Amino acid sequence: QVQPVESGGGLVEPGGSLRLSCKVSGRAFSSYSMGWFRQAPGKEREFVTAIRRPNSDTYYADSVKGRFTVSRDNAKHTVDLQMYSLEPEDTAVYYCAAGAVGRSCMFRQDMDYWGKGTAVTVSS
Repeated sequence: QVQPVESGGGLVEPGGSLRLSCKVSGRAFSSYSMGWFRQAPGKEREFVTAIRRPNSDTYYADSVKGRFTVSRDNAKHTVDLQMYSLEPEDTAVYYCAAGAVGRSCMFRQDMDYWGKGTAVTVSS
C-alpha cells in the first residue's frame, strides 16, 4: 500500500511555469506506475500523464504534450510534474495516483491510490 501527497500548486500567470511534486509513502513505491490527473471545475477528472514501471516510459495527454514533463525518483519516492507555458485551460485540481504495474494508468479505474490533490490556477 502507498499514499501519494501532492504539493506545489498555486496561482500562475498565463505563459508561466509551475512544478508539482508528489511524495509517496510506503515501501512498495518502486513497484507502482504513477500518474497525474486533473479535474477542472464542472468537468470530469482527466488523464494528464503517466510514468510506468518497470521502464519509466512516459505518456501524455495531447493537451499537455510538449509543455509538461513527468519524472520520478525512486530513491526519494517522488513523482514530479514540471509544467511550462501554462494556459487558463490548465486550471484544475491536480491529483497524483498510483497504479499496479501492467495497467495503462491513463484511466481513473487503473489507479489504486490517490492523493487529495493540489490546486493550480492560471490567470492574469
